[in-house]
Amino acid sequence: MTALHDRIRRDIEKRILAGEWRPGHRIPYEHELMADYGCARMTVNRAVSALVQAGLIERRKRAGSFVAAPRFDRAALAIPDIRSEVTARGQRYGLELLRSEVRAASGEEAVLLSGATARVLALECRHMADGVPHALETRLINLAVVPEAAGADFAAHPPGSWLLEHVPWTEAEHRITAVSADAKAAAALGLAPGTACLALERRTWRGPAGVTWARQLFPGEAGGLVAHFKAR
Repeated sequence: MTALHDRIRRDIEKRILAGEWRPGHRIPYEHELMADYGCARMTVNRAVSALVQAGLIERRKRAGSFVAAPRFDRAALAIPDIRSEVTARGQRYGLELLRSEVRAASGEEAVLLSGATARVLALECRHMADGVPHALETRLINLAVVPEAAGADFAAHPPGSWLLEHVPWTEAEHRITAVSADAKAAAALGLAPGTACLALERRTWRGPAGVTWARQLFPGEAGGLVAHFKAR
């Protein structure tokens, strides 16, 4: 049997992830949630505190609790948003969706998504800059965590940008390697097989649940990471 504080947390979480409650939306006050669920303040406070810890909502003194804005800053420090990066260079951004498939996760994919056994959305897309291939992306999205992704238009919106805008995350892992383009990747990027490329792999979680895994492959001359920060 699900504890009441978990049910309250999940109900609020579901509204946030479905986009019903957008960043900046004030969630009901604790006394309102107490009345809705017929429970004690401690139960409500436990649910809200769990959501604060997960980064989904933020408390504002004397104002209440609000849906938190996605943490672009943390993600951009490690891997810049490709669309923003291209347009910042004054280039025309383009997106080509090469594959989109909803299916059961394979054993290897379940490991990448931290044990997800439900359906996944498997995507492959090509990012363009002034009509020239800029990056090849392969991505898995855990539909048990982000069910609304199945209805998103990833032919129009880059998957990474869409996820940053719609799905708060609590933990991320990045792996950066130098690789040689195989025949398939080389053809997609307009390169000769064996050309040096930069591979960026990213995994994100919301609590213990894996949200997404992605691999972005850049031609060697196009890939690069820049981080600018100040001491505090």
